[in-house]
Amino acid sequence: MWLLLVLLLGLIFLYRRYRYGLLLENLTDKYVFITGCDSGFGNLLAKQLDKLGMKVLAACLTDNGAKMLKKETSTRLQTIILDVTNSHSVSSAAKWVNDVVGDKGLWGLVNNAGVANTLALNEWLTKEDYLKDLNVNVLGLIDVTLKMLPMIRRAQGRVVNVASIAGRLSMVGGGYCISKFGVETFSDSLRREIRRFGVKVSIIEPGYFKTPIIKPESVVAQIRAIWEKASEEIRNTYGQQYFEKYCQTMSADMMKASTKLHLVTDCMEHALTAVHPMTRYSAGWDAKFLFIPLSYCPTVIADYFFSEYYC
Repeated sequence: MWLLLVLLLGLIFLYRRYRYGLLLENLTDKYVFITGCDSGFGNLLAKQLDKLGMKVLAACLTDNGAKMLKKETSTRLQTIILDVTNSHSVSSAAKWVNDVVGDKGLWGLVNNAGVANTLALNEWLTKEDYLKDLNVNVLGLIDVTLKMLPMIRRAQGRVVNVASIAGRLSMVGGGYCISKFGVETFSDSLRREIRRFGVKVSIIEPGYFKTPIIKPESVVAQIRAIWEKASEEIRNTYGQQYFEKYCQTMSADMMKASTKLHLVTDCMEHALTAVHPMTRYSAGWDAKFLFIPLSYCPTVIADYFFSEYYC
């Protein structure tokens, strides 16, 4: 009995390995638009796909980011300045992409642009604090996707949305986890709506990685700024000692983050180049073997695990 079970599991593993190992041909004919290419995952992915010979359209927030990326890539790669929170900027980018891709359409859209401005306790924040993360991470992502969809349908291509393991399991207060949960739910509904057109949607769920948006010093600086503008009642209720401990805990947690950004960009690449892309990609050992299993545990276990932030 056990032998048959092991054999069955082995066959399933081999089949999955074969199925997901099938790659598309003619990658050099395909256009991919990536947001947030100044640094981090987007920057590395743009270089990675450029080396594969794909036609990369890289959106950067700053001129300097665009110039640096062009210096490190081939002449195939083209850049544009894009602020995903500005609908006029998004519309202009969509028109530019449409002019570039023409009748071929857009094979891949990678919604990578993201921020983490409010990794603090909910009661310390205001509505405006939440909007800082929501406007970029979910509303900007939706705006870009909706304006690019006609071109993606034309190519029967792919949409790759970068969420986070924090979109499955809320780790801290603030807008970041909320925004990433929004990416998850938007991606799920979108996938069901547009699969009839041959378009596939994948979600990337990274664990802890060291990127410019999540650096210990910048995260703590943001938390301190939030604390300083909090009401006197809030500061007296929680106390300075609690605040300092929270900052230390967050900083120590950020220090544990992985520097192997390719674990995330390899997932993105597979979602764009595989014949059968996965619906969800969990990037990082912490995501695969800690946070995802924890998300299926009873709530009391997850609450205990994250109690170090709140005790």
